[in-house]
Amino acid sequence: MFRLSIVTPEKIFFDGEVRSLVVPGADGYLGVLTSHAPLITSLTAGKIAFIDANGSDRFMAVSEGFFEVSSNVATVLADLIENSAEIDIDAARGALKEERNQLNSTAFDEEEVRLAIQRRIRWQQARIKVYEDTH
Repeated sequence: MFRLSIVTPEKIFFDGEVRSLVVPGADGYLGVLTSHAPLITSLTAGKIAFIDANGSDRFMAVSEGFFEVSSNVATVLADLIENSAEIDIDAARGALKEERNQLNSTAFDEEEVRLAIQRRIRWQQARIKVYEDTH
């Protein structure tokens, strides 16, 4: 087993021993087991899946962020994380629709605004996918 910490600036979502972990890395999903080689990478919006010390499967939606593994300690740092059981699917679908409408109906003077909307779209898509995969 190894230690896993999953945190946002506002909250610690998980901090404990796990048997395995899968995270959405920038180049695809990454699997982690005990004694994994040191690694630092960026995360894309997607699903975190892990097996805790009791053998229970756990799932969370994650926004963009960072992931580090070193000396049997894995750390997920992200802006947004949501446990699969807490996802309001109707709210996620509604937010996705609103964000897509805004993206399609707005002329952007600044590229940063368009990129922010695209990030929010990816977050809602991740929430919906995690919900659909786990319910």
